[in-house]
Amino acid sequence: MNVQVSNEEREVIEALKKIAKRWPKTLWLFSGSGTLWVMKVGPNGERVYEGVDPDLAIDSIDIPNEGGDW
Repeated sequence: MNVQVSNEEREVIEALKKIAKRWPKTLWLFSGSGTLWVMKVGPNGERVYEGVDPDLAIDSIDIPNEGGDW
């Protein structure tokens, strides 16, 4: 893949990588219907995928996303 990336885009990608290195195991990201959610893990430390529990949703982040698969 030969995609042109601006300096600003590179900086943002690097910032995300830095965040990923210190991301707590108690949080995870869920992409649903174009909304990126910060979720808390379940009581047993599991990521609740099926029937995502809205009580575990902490906040949403306004970054364009799509939850599909390649």
